[in-house]
Amino acid sequence: MADDPQAGDDSEPINPFGALGLPFDLSQVDMAEAMRILQSPGPLNWEIARQVAEQVALEDSADEAIADATRLELAELAHTAAGPVVTETGLDDVLILPVEIVDRRTWARRHLEGLRPVLETLAVTMQDAMAADLEDADDTEVEAATAGVLGLPLGADGMRGLMGMLGPLLLGAQTGSMIGYLAQYALGSFDLPLPSVDSPTITFVAPNIDRFATEWSIEPRDVRTAVAIAETVRAAQRSRPWVRDRLVAIAKEYVGAFELDPRAFDAAFGDVDPTDADAMAQLAQRPDVLLGALRSEAQRAILERNQQFTMVLEGHADLVTERIGSHLITDYPRIHEALRRHHVERGEAGRFVEGMLGVELDRDHYERGQAFCAGVVERAGMAGLNRIWDGPACLPTPNELEAPGLWLARIDLSDLDEPGAGPPPAS
Repeated sequence: MADDPQAGDDSEPINPFGALGLPFDLSQVDMAEAMRILQSPGPLNWEIARQVAEQVALEDSADEAIADATRLELAELAHTAAGPVVTETGLDDVLILPVEIVDRRTWARRHLEGLRPVLETLAVTMQDAMAADLEDADDTEVEAATAGVLGLPLGADGMRGLMGMLGPLLLGAQTGSMIGYLAQYALGSFDLPLPSVDSPTITFVAPNIDRFATEWSIEPRDVRTAVAIAETVRAAQRSRPWVRDRLVAIAKEYVGAFELDPRAFDAAFGDVDPTDADAMAQLAQRPDVLLGALRSEAQRAILERNQQFTMVLEGHADLVTERIGSHLITDYPRIHEALRRHHVERGEAGRFVEGMLGVELDRDHYERGQAFCAGVVERAGMAGLNRIWDGPACLPTPNELEAPGLWLARIDLSDLDEPGAGPPPAS
């Protein structure tokens, strides 16, 4: 992404921003533009985040133009799916949701904005952890970090002050990389249960959908139809404001609970030279170790709570999509399996992003969520399952997830408007 700061002959100036992962050399930008980029009123530089997100999303190549015929077909499929989705779910607000066909870069820009409250909470947590680590370090360690990372002859106090200014740039670059990576794979807005605050739209990332069809050798219209159904179902779920609010509340609680363990971090990465491109690439391939140095014990319960909620959302979406898709698509089982694998097999970098945002779901979570929903439908039909959307009190407890009959018994016998009748809203 960025040039190696040590590259070139002795006559070439060193770019001290290269090691920070920024997509450009600020020394090559006019002063007014450089000041605009560097100014950040908060803990995260959103201009840096946007530029990095767009560059990573494109994978160093321009987005393909979206043909008018593709736009028309996807919009038509979304409107076709809306009627059956309302019939199955009772969530009729989906009929008035806008349909958008976008490229990867547009998806990245919009999700930076939609995820802003969660990403800012994450940035504050990371900034505080870095500041605390610098304060605790002795002057010799700080000066060594200065020479190794930036190649600048700053003393310990100068390094601490500089990192205070560069922190928003670093966090902006890291945030942009995460969102840009998600944009490379997103088929719509809801491939992952992302905690976005914006109003739901039925969104299609057309270049990624067509690439997915090609990679799996599936008829493009069949893939577009399946994605249209799945996106419409998930958009319908998020038409309930309490669903969006709960996803955001749990995510902010999760990212706010990160803690940097300097000993664990030094044990894993203390010998990594940040100016060595190969070494940094190897670090990026060890996201589980990096997350291990950041995660706190408090996050375990928060993550489990989020997984219990999101597995119900995904199980419901899978079940409804299958009920509709099996009637509209001849080879639906194959497409369903391909989409399931697409959701859970994103590689090490994908697992890192999911771990940072607290949206980790593996195949077992999807299967448990669908088994719960299928068990409810078997006993009480779709009308029984759709009572989930009445409010947070109707969400199943962990025990009820394994025994749908218990959930049905509770919501039939309890006054769910009373405090404590069901799972409490996220704090």
